[in-house]
Amino acid sequence: ERGESLYRELSHYLRLLGSKELQRLRDRYFGHIERLDYVDAVTLATHFETRLPRYREKFEQAAKENGIDWRLLAAVGYQESHWDNSAVSPTGVRGIMQITQQTARFLKISDRTDPSEAIAGAARYLRSLHGRLPESIQEPDRSWFMLAAYNLGLGHVLDARRLTEQMGDTPDRWLDVRQHLPLLTQPRHYKKLRYGYARGPEAVQYVGNVRTYYDMLVWLTSREEETPVPVDPRPREMRPPKGENPLAIEQPLL
Repeated sequence: ERGESLYRELSHYLRLLGSKELQRLRDRYFGHIERLDYVDAVTLATHFETRLPRYREKFEQAAKENGIDWRLLAAVGYQESHWDNSAVSPTGVRGIMQITQQTARFLKISDRTDPSEAIAGAARYLRSLHGRLPESIQEPDRSWFMLAAYNLGLGHVLDARRLTEQMGDTPDRWLDVRQHLPLLTQPRHYKKLRYGYARGPEAVQYVGNVRTYYDMLVWLTSREEETPVPVDPRPREMRPPKGENPLAIEQPLL
C-alpha cells in the first residue's frame, strides 16, 4: 500500500514537470536564489552586525504597527540603502529608505533623512500598497506585488497585470506578471497601457533582491533564538554523569 501511494505521488509530480504549476512552485521557493554571490552574502551579514542594530528597533516597531514582518521591511531598507542613512541616489533620493520628495509629501514625512520618520513612512506605504492590490491576489504573491509597486508604482504594476492577462497568462500570479514586466519598456506595449513606460526589468530585479535579503535575515535572526550547547573540554572519563552539575550553577554563557 505504501508503495502504491508513493507511486501515485511520483506520477503526480512527473505530470507537473514542465507545467506552469511546477514553475510556480519553483518560483515560490527558489525563484529568487542565486542572486547574491559570496561577497554580497558576507557584506549583508557584516552589516547585520554593524549597521542594523542602530535601526533594528525602529524597523521592529514600524513593522508591528503596520502588520508587516520587520525583516521584510528591513530587507527593503537594505535594498534601498544598505542601511546607510546618509545614502543619496544619483537622482537625489535620500535616506535609509530612499523616499522621494513626492512620496514624502504623500506620507506626510517632514524629514525623509530622519530614520524614524522614513522607516515608519515606508511601513505605512507598504501596508497601503498591500491593501490597494486586487483582492484576488493571494499570498505569497501579494507580498511580491507589493514590493514591485513600492519600486515601480502601483499603476505600472496594474498595467503589467492587464498586459499579462492580454497575453493569456494569470494576472494574479507573480511568476506570470514578472515575465511580462520587462515589456513595459517597449513602445508597442506601453503605449497601449494607461500609465505608459516603466522600468519593468528593474522591478523584477528589485523584488528578487528583497526576497533574497529577507530570506537571509530570517536565517540570521533564527540563529539568535538557538541556545548553544556548552562543550565540556575535559576527557570523557573525567566528565560528571549526564544531568549532574557538580557546581550546582546555571551556565548562562556559551
